[in-house]
Amino acid sequence: PISPAELLCLGSSLAFSGLFYYLYRRKARVMARIQEAPKLQVDDNLPALLSAAEGRCLPYVALEGIVLPAQAALTSHYHEGLQGVIQKLLLKEHRLIWNSLARSW
Repeated sequence: PISPAELLCLGSSLAFSGLFYYLYRRKARVMARIQEAPKLQVDDNLPALLSAAEGRCLPYVALEGIVLPAQAALTSHYHEGLQGVIQKLLLKEHRLIWNSLARSW
């Protein structure tokens, strides 16, 4: 015979496993979309492409181009000739969705 405590543990274990699998699959779909993102060059055609897109927004893209340092480029101590820059500004857009249950955006 199975005790009620064992049934409770089994049920909660199955519920948590289902929840974590759902979250894993959702994040896996997002990662697949990011990996399949088109690679665009930063050039004069980019503003025209952006204005032609639906909602003037490109969901997932990888921008490639030349980055110029604000002051001086960082040089590597370990690899000769390797230089880099530090990103100072990151623009992150959040899409607002109305949650009718919580009555908030």
